[in-house]
Amino acid sequence: MLQFASLPPLSLYVHIPWCVRKCPYCDFNSHEAREMIPEQEYVEALLRDLEQDLPRVWGRIVHTIFIGGGTPSLFSPAAIDRLLSGIRARLPLDQNIEITLEANPGTVDEEHFRGFREAGINRLSIGIQSFDDEKLKALGRIHGRDAALRAAESARAAGFDNFNLDLMFGLPGQTVEQALADMRTAIQLRPTHLSAYQLTIEPNTLFHARPPTLPDDDSTWDMQSRLQTELAAAGYRQYEVSAYAKPGYECRHNLNYWKFGDYLGIGAGAHAKITDAGSITRLWKVKQPKEYLRGAGAAEGIGGEQKLSRHDAVAEFMLNALRLVDGFPSPLFQERAGIPISACEPELAQAETKGLIEWDAQSIRPTPQGRRFLNNLLELFI
Repeated sequence: MLQFASLPPLSLYVHIPWCVRKCPYCDFNSHEAREMIPEQEYVEALLRDLEQDLPRVWGRIVHTIFIGGGTPSLFSPAAIDRLLSGIRARLPLDQNIEITLEANPGTVDEEHFRGFREAGINRLSIGIQSFDDEKLKALGRIHGRDAALRAAESARAAGFDNFNLDLMFGLPGQTVEQALADMRTAIQLRPTHLSAYQLTIEPNTLFHARPPTLPDDDSTWDMQSRLQTELAAAGYRQYEVSAYAKPGYECRHNLNYWKFGDYLGIGAGAHAKITDAGSITRLWKVKQPKEYLRGAGAAEGIGGEQKLSRHDAVAEFMLNALRLVDGFPSPLFQERAGIPISACEPELAQAETKGLIEWDAQSIRPTPQGRRFLNNLLELFI
């Protein structure tokens, strides 16, 4: 049995599974919209789904909401307004709640962004990936450089003073200078947050079946190092493996994940993590949109449920918290995993011997070597 002195903060994740086209590198639960998206029906299903989960979190305040996908910006501002109104009617929300919507260039304009803002969205995450038309084509993206620039400019014009731009590096045929040119363009758009992900080939993707030629490991490490230097010089502090922010603009929703907080998950394929007095429960919903629409709010809408073992709790905590550049306060481990940190001392000592972490009674943090070889560090706990 796990033991908790208090419950962690609670977030809400909402999954909207449709996109215009499935990208060849994407292993998320996303589906091409080959016919009209059933907006109204899906919002109603989301709210039924939420109502079914409410008994698990009675009385708890939601601190962040993240609407991800897929491409949530395919939904109209009116649909997002109905969704958020329904959530507010069913859950107590923090007065200063962060509400993020993912958006892709080519699916939005300034009018859409204004509508999302009026509905209650106060943070955007825009999937740029690159400003190079050739690279965007190789990634299967539906937008080009001009649409990417317009999306960021429209977000600011619509009144969003807090938005993230997603970029990728290590793209097919990409040079270090091309990766730097992408980042410099992004910085000129003055986002409050930037994400920089290395392209990886995932199972069950088109790129896995037909792998493109990617830069070698030395080139991608050079890209990452020089991107970090560029971002630091522009005032963006790295706080997680792939995340950089202006001071005070770190993504609170993702920080809750990385600090092993709780979250509800509604929508096709959405996952949840809920702590109670003596256990941590993982819960997920059925993945296929049509199946989800039929079963949301009923037993057949639940894809599965699992109580975490002590080993699971240790592994999952470390898998998340060691992504943070500053690591975590040592007492947070017992607060969130429900186990004394002493249970991990052999693994921590081994990681320290290998030069992958620094740790004491106050904090545990990855070294620069540990961040570079994060998978090796995490394997010690998994």
